[in-house]
Amino acid sequence: MRLQNHPNPNPEIFLEFNGKTVPTDEENISDAISLATEEIAGKGKGISNKPLTLVVKKNGVPDLTMVDLPGITRVPVHGQPDDIYEQISKIIMEFITPEESIILNVLSASVDFSTCESIRMSQKVDKTGQRTLAVVTKADKSPEGLLEKVTADDVSIGLGYVCVRNRIGDESYEEARVEEARLFDTHRHLSKINKSIVGIPVLAERLVKIQATIIVKCLPGIVTKINEKLTANVEELNPKGNGLENILEESPSVAGRRHKLKNNIELLRESKDVVANIMDMISDNFDY
Repeated sequence: MRLQNHPNPNPEIFLEFNGKTVPTDEENISDAISLATEEIAGKGKGISNKPLTLVVKKNGVPDLTMVDLPGITRVPVHGQPDDIYEQISKIIMEFITPEESIILNVLSASVDFSTCESIRMSQKVDKTGQRTLAVVTKADKSPEGLLEKVTADDVSIGLGYVCVRNRIGDESYEEARVEEARLFDTHRHLSKINKSIVGIPVLAERLVKIQATIIVKCLPGIVTKINEKLTANVEELNPKGNGLENILEESPSVAGRRHKLKNNIELLRESKDVVANIMDMISDNFDY
């Protein structure tokens, strides 16, 4: 899902998959996703590594991209292949391994966190938990003992926990947030949890800040790679001893290569400017 803050008061929502764009709206998102999923992975419980992107352009949402990975399945059902666990594991590891990825572990309040397969997988690629955040859902269904679970942190979630209430029935997003705030303000168990780790708005803010922090860490490496490619392209474009007489004698293929190198150099220089602007924007908006 790709969220984009948009000044237009009317939300713009659409799906991107198989090279096409399908408009939808808030009321019909679920049905649209189901139809697209069937087209990509077939009916039943099949999976596919082809992406299905939900783009939401709406006033007030954070600029954020999230990848909803398939749930871990160990026992094949409804015609799933025998290696369904291996297929799902491969997809999950592909997305959570890159250092710039934030791993969002979604845990039900009712389960023992230490037995969760998703935590075991995330610890394989993020042993210190420095890019792993846990979201505890269904807090209203299993409130007893939740405070102790998220404060004890027996499974070493480096970025901590955020407890949320799932939307119920036909609640709108706004209605669900009102009910969520009321729950964590008034419930005899949940009201004891620190307000800095409860609610969807807190989760969105945390994700944006964590994303900004990771970008800041990764950008210097990106700049280094851009400089290396820029230097290599410049050296190939202007090798030593390449005088005017050699340029005049170039074959069409060499001339084409030279034109491509010039375009690459221009794009790399533009990329450096974009990276510099991103770093300036992040430093102006966040404190570290």
